[in-house]
Amino acid sequence: MSQELWFRTPAPDWFEALPVGNGHLGAKVFGRVEDERIALNLDDVWSGAGPRKLAVTDGPEVLADIRRLLLEEGDQYAASERARALQGPLVESYQPLGDLFLGFPGDGATEYRRALDLRTGIVSVDYTRRGVRFHRETYVSAPDQVMVWTVEASSAGAIDLDLALTSPHPVSGDVDGELVTMVGHAPSDLTIEYRRSPDPIRYREGQGIGFGVALRVVAAGGTVRAGDAGLLVRGADSVTVLLSAASTFAGWSVAPGSDPAVALREATTLLDSVDLGKLKQRHLDDHIALYDRAELTLGEPVDLPTDERIRAVVLGGTDPGLSALIFAFGRYLLMASSRPGTQAANLQGIWNQDRRPMWASDWTNNINTQMNYWPADVTGLRECFDPLADLLTQLAESGAETARILYDAPGWVSHHNSDIWMASWPVGDGGDDPVWSMAPTCGVWLSAHLMEHHRFHPDLDFLREKAYPVLLGATEFVLSMLVEDRSGQLQFIPSTAPEHHFIVPSGQKASVDLTTAYDIWLLRELFGNLAEAEAELGLSSEVSVRAQAALPRLPEIPVADDGRMMEWQTDWPPSEFDHRHQSHLYGLFPGAQIDPETMPELADAVRASLAVRTSGRPSGGWTSAWLIALWARLFEPEKAEAVLRDYTSRLVSDNLLHRDGDIFQIDANFGLTAAIAELLIQSHTDTIHLLPALPSDWPSGSYRGLRARGGLAFDVEWSEGRPVKVVIRADVTGTYKVRIAGGEPITVTLTAGQQEDILR
Repeated sequence: MSQELWFRTPAPDWFEALPVGNGHLGAKVFGRVEDERIALNLDDVWSGAGPRKLAVTDGPEVLADIRRLLLEEGDQYAASERARALQGPLVESYQPLGDLFLGFPGDGATEYRRALDLRTGIVSVDYTRRGVRFHRETYVSAPDQVMVWTVEASSAGAIDLDLALTSPHPVSGDVDGELVTMVGHAPSDLTIEYRRSPDPIRYREGQGIGFGVALRVVAAGGTVRAGDAGLLVRGADSVTVLLSAASTFAGWSVAPGSDPAVALREATTLLDSVDLGKLKQRHLDDHIALYDRAELTLGEPVDLPTDERIRAVVLGGTDPGLSALIFAFGRYLLMASSRPGTQAANLQGIWNQDRRPMWASDWTNNINTQMNYWPADVTGLRECFDPLADLLTQLAESGAETARILYDAPGWVSHHNSDIWMASWPVGDGGDDPVWSMAPTCGVWLSAHLMEHHRFHPDLDFLREKAYPVLLGATEFVLSMLVEDRSGQLQFIPSTAPEHHFIVPSGQKASVDLTTAYDIWLLRELFGNLAEAEAELGLSSEVSVRAQAALPRLPEIPVADDGRMMEWQTDWPPSEFDHRHQSHLYGLFPGAQIDPETMPELADAVRASLAVRTSGRPSGGWTSAWLIALWARLFEPEKAEAVLRDYTSRLVSDNLLHRDGDIFQIDANFGLTAAIAELLIQSHTDTIHLLPALPSDWPSGSYRGLRARGGLAFDVEWSEGRPVKVVIRADVTGTYKVRIAGGEPITVTLTAGQQEDILR
């Protein structure tokens, strides 16, 4: 099965350019013949001059007011407005680094082909010009931390090339022999894109993250000399361009270094350490070893450009292989945007061309950051999860101070948005709507990923050192925020349904209420995760004892008279019946508290809610991903397939990146990969389900390397909807129940390292 996206034309814009990256350095390749553009990003180049202080001085008093307004006066609108007083500064924004321009004098080309090979991580551009065949390649090496661009020609001396580096930031540059360098600073601060300002992007001398970019040209044959804006190559047989970059970012809690020359020296050192003879093979060995851990094959090969395949689906065609390509592309993107030691993948992964990107291209922690990492464990990308674990460690440090200042609480808290300076407070400076800003359980949701990672890859050291401290601190915070209502139940206040207003009797929109269904699911899960972690580690904390005592006093999940699972404890009219968030259904997915086989009443409540939520088309790509996963958990593959078809027809660019008009968010790409996996394997209960929700459009196929909780990997093949091969591999010794395509469970006992075909 082809693992390639390909096209007959260059990319018309940045959205359609092909992405490459190593988690730290990212690039988008346009594939233009005469004036190639490669847009560059570095994962730690953001606006901002260092960590900011939370200036709220009366947080505990404001919290007391909110509780009084809800518990005593029942005034949700006033409570929502009062919550604005808890807001701190807005987040800073992820920044573009610059552009590499490669000019080829002349015009015209035939036999053009542009491609991204997902398995090798290499973008290629091929064309014929004046009888000469040209072949270009671009990739970003993780082992050597450089971007590599090459061009070869079928005739000697046929390559003439002009190279230049530019940046949207104030920069200075230099050319020294075959080396081009550029240094500059990101903005010291800026106004987020949805706020107006007469001076939205601000640069202050000696402030902000500095960066250095170094480029070296290695030409076979011909000449290389300095030009007006960079380097000129004339009459070469082949050319290799090496590019490296570094920044002065020194950690979230300190101001960045003020001298970008320091970053430039680091970048130049990277170039100096490259062994050209081994460079490509080192990249291939690293990339393929990670990529080949999992594979999905659906349908027959289709030898058409990717954009033409999408259009065929739009016109009503069926292309199972395109779904497999979407699955593979999400894995590729996570490999390219999240590697050990890098920043976590943000709202756009690591690719951004705007100084004021949509929603700051930040970490949006009420679904988007979480969705970025849904596919990591189930599709065999264990190492790609590391940056999220690091992000959580840092957020817990920042969030401890926020919890103290705002709520006089122990433990740690994280709200809706964060940035490289680890903002953990409700953002907005009093001007943002609490419907998104006031979200004090985002850290609780994020912490669940640590426990899930351990379940997929049992590792007591990780559990003890990374997961447990975060879970313990999140639980300490939650327990301190619980207050007793008049009925004796414990309420978490303030609580919201992410980004969704309800209408109070006065007709006004409100958002802050008693514990929402979303928060009930999260609190139950958190208390259970802490207890599970302590049981495995042989610990027993006073915090966990208190959590277990509080658990039965939490409100029940509310169900309406018409059978819907409610978002709020009162059946408020929602501001949007088909709202994009499915947070009140968290207990089904990504949580694991609803098992349709043993809890049919709750499963029916989810179905009733989805009937309302999906009365219109999904409003965004990540919404589609969530819906597919929910239908998969309900064992309803045809409904999942309908959402996937709609997504493919409406919400992707020609290069399969999610695009909704001029909005690019990468979470949908990651979410789709995870949701497709959920149709093929589920392991969140005590029974592992293989092919639990197989769409009828996928009658035959296979997958390799999809993982289950408990340290297991599976290879499965099916034909005409029936399994013909099931191989299980175990990382740890254990006994497992496996159900294949809805059949009777099979009990399998394996020792660590054992592999068995359980259908043989």
